Amino acid sequence: MHRNLKRARAVLDRRLNGFRPTAHLAAPPKGWVRAIRDSLGMSGAQLARRMNITPQSLNGLEQSEASETIRLETLRKAAAALGCQLVYALVPNKPLEQIVDEQARAKALEAIGSVSHSMAMEDQKVLDDDLEERLQIFISQTLRDRDLWED
Repeated sequence: MHRNLKRARAVLDRRLNGFRPTAHLAAPPKGWVRAIRDSLGMSGAQLARRMNITPQSLNGLEQSEASETIRLETLRKAAAALGCQLVYALVPNKPLEQIVDEQARAKALEAIGSVSHSMAMEDQKVLDDDLEERLQIFISQTLRDRDLWED
């Protein structure tokens, strides 16, 4: 597999590590805009004026954030009006290298498994240790990064 991709995954994983686990970053039930506005003691009318929108539009904005239909551009403008910075990230559930390794292993098992099944039917069952070695060889010599995500 490609070394540059492996290095890029490691760099990105290091940058994202501070976001894991993400449970502490879950949005409040009414959304971040409303939570921060309330915490600052700012009324909806006051924030609306700061954003040059109507109070009704602000109400719609806060509802759309709570229902996860808000546009990033709108959220960025609200953040700026609240003296905040919008931070946008996709945080993988696992380290990227682990995701790739698991996918490579699954692909290798799929490819080698069908061969092993045929051999078992011919009474030539592959031993578990041998299978692990064959998987590693298949992954390192046969699989390419772009092949991992083909169905």
